[in-house]
Amino acid sequence: MQGTPPPSSAVFGLTATDFATLMAALATFAVLVAMYAATTVRDPMAKRVKALNERREQLKAGITASTVKRRTKLVHQRESTDRMRSLLQSLKVLQDDQVKTAQKKLAQAGMRSKDLAVAIIFARMILPIVIGGGAALLLYVVGAFPLWSDFKRFMVFGACLIGSYKAPDIYLHNKVSKRTAAIRKGLPDALDLLVICAEAGLTVDAAFARVSRELGRAYPELGDEFQLTSIELSFLTERRQAFENLANRVDLDAVRGVVTTMIQTEKYGTPLASALRVLSAEFRHDRMMRAEEKAARLPAIMTVPLILFILPTLFVVILGPAACSISKNLT
Repeated sequence: MQGTPPPSSAVFGLTATDFATLMAALATFAVLVAMYAATTVRDPMAKRVKALNERREQLKAGITASTVKRRTKLVHQRESTDRMRSLLQSLKVLQDDQVKTAQKKLAQAGMRSKDLAVAIIFARMILPIVIGGGAALLLYVVGAFPLWSDFKRFMVFGACLIGSYKAPDIYLHNKVSKRTAAIRKGLPDALDLLVICAEAGLTVDAAFARVSRELGRAYPELGDEFQLTSIELSFLTERRQAFENLANRVDLDAVRGVVTTMIQTEKYGTPLASALRVLSAEFRHDRMMRAEEKAARLPAIMTVPLILFILPTLFVVILGPAACSISKNLT
């Protein structure tokens, strides 16, 4: 009598062949997405150069729009900002210090529009009302999650309220941190190029413009700041103000040191190349020290993944065949 073949194991109605086919399809889709992303790379400096050219036109002619579409967009943004400003002023929650602090944070995050400062303050007020009110309605009125205790509901409501209030500040802080880290990486190379330009006889604004063109692709954030500084050096009446604007836009002590050096050079006529060479050496030493610090922390960081993921897999690979052989012989 011929025995019936054992039923094939299946998970959610899918056999091993079906799983293999599904994984192959996902891998093929990932390869196609990677090829598309590699073939459609856009120039990261195109949008930044366009924004800087608009800033140049603003400084030259004092206008904020160059086309009808741009004017319409700015009019709509200004109307929305005016509504937010009037509402905040009617509630007496809009203060000049808050607006200046928000504008400074936005500039450090790479956002040039000053109207967004009012939007940030408005978001701090409206998000707790919307999200906190929605959480209170869901937890206490609708009665969702009936198995939760009163303390757990209160903690969830408090987390939604505080998180919605802090969300704009957290978003801005994250943007500023990423932009500052990107500028810190390229600052030593930028100072080396500034030294070369100064020794070649270029003026300060021409040197900044040259460095921004050379480092624009590798460090677009730093190229953006240097290009804007070059434009302000060309059109502002006081060159000191252009350097101070650079220090305000970048939340980095190294940039403040460069700005101080530039201001002293402009004021006292000291050699620019030698001062920048010393600063560049210091910044490179600091970058090497940070890299060595990260390398020294690596063994401690890798301990937990090693214990949780690598050692169990190693034990299965080494002891698995022996365990299977012993089980087969015993049975």
